[in-house]
Amino acid sequence: MNNKLFTLVLCIVICMLFAFAGSLFTPVQGSWYYTVLHKPSWNPPDWLFPPVWTVLFILMGVSLSLVLGAGMERREVRSGVTLFGLQLLLNLGWSASFFGLRSPLAGFVEILVLWSAIVATIVKFGKISKPAAWLLVPYLCWVSFASYLNFTILQLN
Repeated sequence: MNNKLFTLVLCIVICMLFAFAGSLFTPVQGSWYYTVLHKPSWNPPDWLFPPVWTVLFILMGVSLSLVLGAGMERREVRSGVTLFGLQLLLNLGWSASFFGLRSPLAGFVEILVLWSAIVATIVKFGKISKPAAWLLVPYLCWVSFASYLNFTILQLN
């Protein structure tokens, strides 16, 4: 396996490990906490979340691999990778806050910080690789939607 392919696979695996870790906080279907929350009529069906997040985490892994391909010896690459790691941790933190702590308020605060970290990552990645930055835009769009959904759930509960 050549180095670029190995880096791509490794980056996707790392992102998918964070996806899996986040899913450990997600309640199983029919869980009392999630079912008792008042949700808006436009709340997506539960089955939609896993495939959307899978695609987004794969795109994130591809994005990271493109940035790493520019060389870790570059300061802007190292700072971009650090921002990327921060937003991965914040993404996990949202699952832990909203589902693990059963707190829409903590989840909302967390997702606002996550959103900011994603924007910062896109800006930093854009200076290194335009395709890497664009690959994170669907993620930002989904987290923007999720932020509004989280805010609405907070208001309803």
